[in-house]
Amino acid sequence: MTGFTDPEPWQRPSSDPNDEQFGDIVRSTTVEDADEYDAVLLGEPYDGAVVGRTGAREGPAAIRDALAATKTHHFEGGPIDCVGDMGNVDADWTDSVSDVQRAVESAVAPLHDADTLPVFLGGDNSVTVPNVAPLLSRDSVGVVSLDAHLDCRKIRDGPTSGTPYRQLFDRGLDSLAVLGARHFETSTRYHEYLREQGGEIHSAPAVGDGPEDAAATVLSKLAAVDTVYVSLDVDVLDAAAAPGVSAPTPGRLTSRELFAVLGRLAADDRVAGFEVVECAPPLDRDGRTVTAAARAIAQFLAGVDR
Repeated sequence: MTGFTDPEPWQRPSSDPNDEQFGDIVRSTTVEDADEYDAVLLGEPYDGAVVGRTGAREGPAAIRDALAATKTHHFEGGPIDCVGDMGNVDADWTDSVSDVQRAVESAVAPLHDADTLPVFLGGDNSVTVPNVAPLLSRDSVGVVSLDAHLDCRKIRDGPTSGTPYRQLFDRGLDSLAVLGARHFETSTRYHEYLREQGGEIHSAPAVGDGPEDAAATVLSKLAAVDTVYVSLDVDVLDAAAAPGVSAPTPGRLTSRELFAVLGRLAADDRVAGFEVVECAPPLDRDGRTVTAAARAIAQFLAGVDR
C-alpha cells in the first residue's frame, strides 16, 4: 500500500509569544492516531494531469508555510487547535494519471475511516477522484465544488485535471453542485452533461450577490445525501486575488465572498472532507494565491463544529 512521507516540523514565524499561529498548534500524526485531532492535513504534490500551466505540485509545501504563519484566532469561533499533519502521500508521481489516482486512493482510504476531518493539500484537480472515491462505497455522497470550471470533460486519452467529476459520476457520485462557475469557461455540452446528472451550477455573479445564501441553497439541494465533500479549486478566485493558478481569469469571486461560502459549508455536520487544489506557487505573485489558499483552510476549520 502507498505510504506517506514524514511531515516537516511546523515553525512559528512570530517572535511574540502571544501570537499563537498554526505553526504552534499543528502536530505530526499517523493514520492510526488521526482520530486524536479535529482535522488532519495530507499533501498530494502532483500536477501531472493539468490542462494548462503546471506548478501545483509545489502547492502543499507552500500552503503549509503560509498556514504556519497564520494566527489561529477567529473572532466568532475562537482559536483553532488540535490539527494534525500526516505529511504527503508517497507515490510514484511519474506514473500515468490513472496509476497515480489509484495509488492516492489506496493511501487516503484509511484516513476516511478515522474519526477526523481530512484536509487534502493539492496538487491538481485530478486528485479529487481518489480523495472522494473511498466515500462512494459507504454512503450517498454529494460534492460542493468551488471552481470556475465544471471539470466534467469527456475522457479521451486518459483522465486529466478536467475530468474528475465525469470519473466520479461514473463511479456512483450522487450529486455535484458547482459554486463560482465562470461564464465563457465551459462548453454548452458539458453544461448539459452536468444538468443531465442533476447537478447544480451557481455562477460567480450569482454567488457574489449572496455568498452565504448560495451555500445554504446548495446544502438544501443536497439534503438527500448522507455525506458532503467540499472541493476548493483556487481558480474560483478572481485573477487579481489568485494569479498563481493554471487558468486565471477576471470576473470571479473575491476572497471575502469565498470565505463566507466556506464558513457556511463547514458548519454542515455531514462534511467528511475538504481539499484545496490547483494552487501553483511558481505562477504566483507576491504570495497572493498561496496566502488565499492557507486562509481558506483556516476559515473552513473555523466553521467546523469542533
